[in-house]
Amino acid sequence: MSENTYPNVNDLTLEEKASLTSGGDAWHLQGVEHKGIPGYMITDGPHGLRKANAVSTGETDLNDSVPATCFPPAAGLSSAWNPDLAFQVGEAMGEECIQEKVAVILGPGVNIKRNPLGGRCFEYWSEDPFLAGHEAAGLVKGVQSKGVGTSLKHFAVNNQETDRLRVDARVSQRALREIYFPAFEHIVKDAQPWTIMCSYNKINGVHSSQNRWLLTDVLRDEWGFKGIVMSDWGAAHDRVASLNAGLNLEMPPSYTDDQIVYAARDGRIQPEQLDRMAQGMIDLVNKSRAAMSIEGYRFDVDAHDDIARQAAVESIVMLKNDDAVLPVAADAKVAVIGEFARSPRYQGGGSSHIMPTKMTGFLDTLEERGIDAAFAPGFTFADEPQDPALTAEAVDAAKGADVVLLFLGLPEAAESEGFDRESLDIPAKQIDLLKEVAAANANVVVVLSNGSVVSVAPWRDHAKGILETWLLGQCGGPAMADVIFGVQSPSGKLSQTIPMDILDDPSMLNWPGEEGHVDYGEGVFVGYRYYDTYGKEVAYPFGYGLSYASFEIADVTVAKTGANTASVTATVTNTSDVDGAEVVQVYVAPGKADVARPKHELKGFVKVFLKAGESKTVTVDLDDRAFAYWSEKFNDWHVESGEYMVEVGVSSRDIVATGVVDLDGDGKSLPLDEWSTFGEWKADPIGGPIVAEMYVKGESGELPALPKNDMMDMFLNSMPINSLTTLLGETGKKSTAFLLDEYAKATA
Repeated sequence: MSENTYPNVNDLTLEEKASLTSGGDAWHLQGVEHKGIPGYMITDGPHGLRKANAVSTGETDLNDSVPATCFPPAAGLSSAWNPDLAFQVGEAMGEECIQEKVAVILGPGVNIKRNPLGGRCFEYWSEDPFLAGHEAAGLVKGVQSKGVGTSLKHFAVNNQETDRLRVDARVSQRALREIYFPAFEHIVKDAQPWTIMCSYNKINGVHSSQNRWLLTDVLRDEWGFKGIVMSDWGAAHDRVASLNAGLNLEMPPSYTDDQIVYAARDGRIQPEQLDRMAQGMIDLVNKSRAAMSIEGYRFDVDAHDDIARQAAVESIVMLKNDDAVLPVAADAKVAVIGEFARSPRYQGGGSSHIMPTKMTGFLDTLEERGIDAAFAPGFTFADEPQDPALTAEAVDAAKGADVVLLFLGLPEAAESEGFDRESLDIPAKQIDLLKEVAAANANVVVVLSNGSVVSVAPWRDHAKGILETWLLGQCGGPAMADVIFGVQSPSGKLSQTIPMDILDDPSMLNWPGEEGHVDYGEGVFVGYRYYDTYGKEVAYPFGYGLSYASFEIADVTVAKTGANTASVTATVTNTSDVDGAEVVQVYVAPGKADVARPKHELKGFVKVFLKAGESKTVTVDLDDRAFAYWSEKFNDWHVESGEYMVEVGVSSRDIVATGVVDLDGDGKSLPLDEWSTFGEWKADPIGGPIVAEMYVKGESGELPALPKNDMMDMFLNSMPINSLTTLLGETGKKSTAFLLDEYAKATA
């Protein structure tokens, strides 16, 4: 069958159209086989393929799926700051989908890490929407380059697990547009994901699955999304309302196709809307046909394992390296302590749980490489009190070592889909063990395993080195060994600020909400936007990460390229004798603004791989959105005229060079009326000259004279002109009338 002969919505009956808008079972589209529309499979990601073995019964046993490569979850991969690497991971995931006949893999998840206690933070990319969108776009492009679809999720404002199925997220338009939408928006415009999954929660009182403003007005009409929208599993509560809002597909099926048929017959659903939603499903199937028609395909398990290994290497962030305790010398006597070294925590819990094709922990790697090291488990993952015998064994192992590798972190029971964490701390018995071990041997390197940030400030003085390894997927062991023993230099950078204390986070005032709602009272001040703006001490800032190599960023130039655009160039030099990579980060710092704006915001980055002594010049272009904020007054993006600082750095708090651009602004202004303040009239390009003329006429006696002193100006500027009588008495009416009459003439 050629593409031109594929069926379309006009070939279907009303009942068949309705059937396409619901799944066939928990993991399949509902096909119309006799019309040539197959019911392809869709299944979980987002960091690898989770295809349940019991798909025919619709069961969802999270621990029974076909073997697939477990790549680092987004908590790790986001720290790579490398969209090209994400693309390679995506390609591999697409190939595995082809083998398993999966038409759409559910991911990536780009919800913002609003609060580090979020139980699903391990699946999400960053506290920063620019980083999240630009990295995850690589994954989407990689998967879809293989003819397999992605499902960008969870749209939108799904930032907690507490009461996630029904909580009402109350959030301002500005925060939506600047923080919670941009990752989705960028990926839609740059990569056109084949599907988007709506979230469970309500947004300002309306369920995402029934929110026409969200799914149609913004997603399709503003951003130009061309794919289909599906529900999260069980997120659709009213099929008629959802379909009218722009939801193409209910998953899993509620077996209520008749509701759509009846609504279409009695006019509650317009024929054109049903046709649009059903045609979207047909289009999705048609895009999948080529890949799903490949027979006998087998992906290269070892090649994908290699990709997973490189992804894991670049995910590791070196937070501390006092006295160059890392890398560990090949002939060093090493003690390895901590159950995580033997029983690695390599992924998060919940719907993304993958059965890996291989699994290589750190101890396994040491054995494979013939590296002799003393091992002591140190602790158990259970909540039971510490066993003194385990502590004694660990301390004994530490005493005879040149360096101690102490593996600490969060056990799987501490963070997962389905619940939020209650503390930023790792278990107390692990910290107590660290103190005992450090007392016996000063050369301690802590290797962390966790899906979201943990407290480090209370214990970091007991360690000379700290590696934040997140969750590294199935190749975490080799990747950690590569970095620890200097085969590769660490190049990861934090995609999430590590605060001193969870109570420092501004969202804690409203976390996780009450009485069925959660207020996003911090607005746009999320993560480093808050910490940096208000000078809060942090343990490690956003964008931070050390290397075995050293780098110099020089010859930074910032040039205006248009009315509201600029270009940044910089030369990066590896000044060491070690190969490595640096991430050049570009932040925009607005000057005085009409609204409260963060101190600075990430608006560009480039990861540069350099041989020892090598230099490269990089360029980052800044479009007008890099300088804009969402104006609720204009209900649009707005660039104010004036000076903007452009910062180039290696973290949000390590800025190495700055430049200034003077932008023209977009010239936007609202029509003036009697409710516009006197100050707004003065600042307006049309109103300003009229006000100036009024002052002249006041001096000549043609109009009431306006008082000229700082105190009166302060009162006048904040006063709507219909209230001028408050300061000027009855003559204020004449001044107001003059302003309105002259403005009407000027704008006629």
